Amino acid sequence: MLVLPPELTHAQATASLRMLMQAMKAHKEKHLVVDASALKVFDSSALAVLLECRRTALEFGKTFAIKALPTSLGSLAGLYGVQELLTAE
Repeated sequence: MLVLPPELTHAQATASLRMLMQAMKAHKEKHLVVDASALKVFDSSALAVLLECRRTALEFGKTFAIKALPTSLGSLAGLYGVQELLTAE
């Protein structure tokens, strides 16, 4: 399971994505779960990071899900029309 940091805004997006991509390469299971339970401060950059993680997971032949997606981030995903791409576990 990959874990998002407590804060994921534009300022942290590049470093967070880099860290998640490295962890994803080491992840051996077919089902990739990203735990968002620690995420408290975020902006739309968090969606971009999650969508890139999803795209990469699918590229690696893995399934992708998010655990504990904050309600307001889910609402933001709905506003952008990408909510169905961010499957909750």
